[in-house]
Parts: sequence; C-alpha cells; structure tokens
Amino acid sequence: MISFIPYASFQFFTLIAFLLAPIIILGLMGMRNTLYNDCVAILMTFLIFAAQPEQLISILLFIIWQAVLIKGYLAIRTKNNNSACFYIALVLAIIPLFLVKLSADVPALNFIGFLGISYVSFKSIQMIMDIRDGLLKEIPLIQYFRFIVFFPTISSGPIDRYRRFREDTSKILTSVEYRTLLYQGLNKIFLGFLYKYIIGYLIHKYWMGSPMLLPDTLSSIWLYMYGYSMYLFFDFAGYSNFAIGVSYLMGVRTPENFNRPFISRNIKDFWNRWHMTLSFWFRDYIYMRFVYTAVKKKWLKNRYLISDIGLTLNFLVMGFWHGFMLQYIIYGIYHATAFILFDKFERFNKKHPFWPKDNKWMHALSVVITFHVICFSFLIFSGRLDFLWQR
Repeated sequence: MISFIPYASFQFFTLIAFLLAPIIILGLMGMRNTLYNDCVAILMTFLIFAAQPEQLISILLFIIWQAVLIKGYLAIRTKNNNSACFYIALVLAIIPLFLVKLSADVPALNFIGFLGISYVSFKSIQMIMDIRDGLLKEIPLIQYFRFIVFFPTISSGPIDRYRRFREDTSKILTSVEYRTLLYQGLNKIFLGFLYKYIIGYLIHKYWMGSPMLLPDTLSSIWLYMYGYSMYLFFDFAGYSNFAIGVSYLMGVRTPENFNRPFISRNIKDFWNRWHMTLSFWFRDYIYMRFVYTAVKKKWLKNRYLISDIGLTLNFLVMGFWHGFMLQYIIYGIYHATAFILFDKFERFNKKHPFWPKDNKWMHALSVVITFHVICFSFLIFSGRLDFLWQR
C-alpha cells in the first residue's frame, strides 16, 4: 500500500491537490461545503494511517477515548467544578501519550502509538483545561472530530486552539477574503518546498553528511552544531509552512510556528519565535497555571522563586515530552537554566543599567550570543554529545 505520510512524497501532494480542487473552486465563489471538507479530512486521516493498520486502530481508539473523557468531564463540570474530577480527566487524557513516550524503553508498548499522537494529545488536553476554566460550555461531537482529525496539522502541528479553529470553520469567507488566503497558502507551500526539500536537503546531505564531521573532535562537533541547528530549522519550518499553507487552502488560518528565530536577541525572544504554537501552549497550560495556582494558594512568598520553579517545570515537561532520554532531559534543564539566568540578568540590568537595548552594536552582540546559546542546546538535543555522559 502507498504510504501517505504528510508532505513526505509527491503522491501526497498530488492527492491533496486533487481533493482540495473543489474546496478552492467553491472558496473563490465565496462558498463552502462543510460536508465535503469533513469527508476530505476523514479520507486523508484514513490514508495517512492505512499503511500501518495498528496505527489506524490506535488513532481511532484514541479519538474515541478522548471524546468520552471530554464529553464526560464537560457534563460533570456543568454541574460541579470539582478539582478531583478535573485532575482525573487530565491524567486519563495524558496516559496514552505517556505510554507512547515510555515505549522507547518498553518496546511492548509500541502498538499504542501513532504518527502525531503528541499534537493530537495537546488538543485534547487544552480542551479539558478550557472546560475547567469555563471557556468551553459545549463541544458538539462533529466539531470535536473536525478539530482532532484536521489532517494538515495532524502529524506535527502547528498546535491550534479549539476556539480559534471553531471560529474559522464556522465562518464562510467572501471570495475576496478566500482569494487572499489562497495566495498566502500557495506562497507558504512553495516556501515549504524551498526550506525542506532544497535548503534542508542540501544542509543534510553536504554539511551534516560530510565525512569531516564524523570524528568526535572539537572542530567537527562545533561545525555539526551549526549544521544540525540550520537543518532542524529549515526541515521543521518547511513542514510547518506546508501544514499552514494547506490549512489556508481549506479556509483555516492555522497559526504561525516560526518567526526568524535565529535573530532573537535573548532566550525569551527566542521562545517567542521558535515553534511558537508549542512554546505558547506550554506557557499557557503549564507555566502560567503553575504560577497562578502557587500565588493563589500562597505556596511561596517570593514571586521570583515561583516563576523560577514554574520555568523549570515548564522546560522539564517539554524535555520529557520529546522523550525519556537523557539528552532531552538535559535539553530541558539547559533551557530552564538559560531562561532563569536571563531573567535575573534582566532584573539586574533594570536596577543597574549597563547593557543598553537601543544600541545597535549591543543588539547585534546579543543576537550572536543568543544564537550560540541556542545552537548548543540543539547540539545537546541531537544526541551528538551522548558519548560524554555514557562513559
């Protein structure tokens, strides 16, 4: 059976071009056929996973499991805002993802996972949290399925928010609005080809694949660090552009994922530019929740200490989310440390100004320093330094 891994083959692009043609024609006429859109989403979801029947079964069971949890918790929340019920629902929603991450060490659990389980889990978890906060009063099953199996972003994001997605899918664009969105979407898709299949391919083949980078010498590891960082960006940003572009063609303004991250002037600025939908998701649903709860319940008096603990928790969870491997945990700790240290530096600089923000030379130096701090974190993430702690 032909594999239809998203954006990984000519067949995939040919198929979506054929299936999206009626959507584009209707859009240019200022119309939308919701039933057809839903049928395309279901068909593409089936084809993406059909090559591996165990994954198809896993995602079907997962979608049903999460639907039962979300509808069940919504019914409970409507009558009683019980904290215990919320935490039980949250844990039950996270369990499938936890087991999949655990499968790296327990191969017997491999049957549970499917392509994109992390990103689909984020959608379910955010819905449960929004129900808890009273932001979601009702979730029609058809809208839930539409959000969960939105095929352009199902495998690797970007991570959308339910309320924003619902608004887009409920609105019929005028022909002028859709024409603009179509133009932007096609530009995104072509930019994706440039990033992923030209620049990313060349970096991977001729830079990272160079025999000069094989020895574990300081110079080869240093050059590998730059190459891997560039490849990681162009490969993932290329994929994100594909996903956003196809979403636009379907009339959905999926949020941006990257905004020139390598010109960031500090670590905070970087996380406002890199994998933004993931960064903002962790910020809103982990960091901010922890800080709010800690302040409300008066766990600690020092608000800076609360923030530091929240940042550590935030990036540790992000590290574990990538996998239960030491390189990912160190990656999370590294970013938490960098974030906390910069926060302290920023507070000190406000009281004792010595690093002007409006000086172009200092700004350029900040970008260079941040770039190297980030590239070194990607070197850790890549696993190239594993030999250091496996001795």
